Amino acid sequence: MLKKLKTIYEWMLHWADTPYGPIALFALSFAEASFFPIPPDALLIALVLGAQKKAFRFALNCTVGSIFGALLGYAIGYYLWWSEPGTFSNFAMFFFDSIPGFTQEIFNNVKILYEEWDFWIVFTAGFTPIPYKVFTISSGAFDINIFMFVIASIIGRAGRFFLVAALIWKYGEQIKGFIDKYFNWVAIGFTVLLIGGFVLIKYLL
Repeated sequence: MLKKLKTIYEWMLHWADTPYGPIALFALSFAEASFFPIPPDALLIALVLGAQKKAFRFALNCTVGSIFGALLGYAIGYYLWWSEPGTFSNFAMFFFDSIPGFTQEIFNNVKILYEEWDFWIVFTAGFTPIPYKVFTISSGAFDINIFMFVIASIIGRAGRFFLVAALIWKYGEQIKGFIDKYFNWVAIGFTVLLIGGFVLIKYLL
């Protein structure tokens, strides 16, 4: 499995050296939000390094593709996930068997998270390295308010991709190693602080 994922990763990165890089970025961002196993960040970084003046255009491209992909994930969960209430469809079982990082156990755990955090768990999944497709599909399967789902997705996805683009735009190649190694931890830390702040405000008020 790791060898297969590495092959996919290398295939994804090769688009940065072609004229079709922006189109590939949009397509991969779309796919990652619903079924593709690898986040588009690596291609985003490669494209921005090659054309730093277009950094925020690439980030917008990535965000829009991801939001449309999130809507596809939501539709999959809403229309195709159950054969009857409480019973997974054959399509859902195919996902569990075929998509890396998407298991029945994770799906059931996500339901618990939704019941406790609602809007914030979608935002967190959009910004952090948590597999986003798990939450887009689960949102549809659990009939989460689609308006709130889209708002949370826009904030989370735009926050992540524009932050990556901004760092490369500002610091260039010298920041790439830091992003590769530590960005996920920075994203998690930022999310914890942000949500923690809102929770604190809630209890203080």
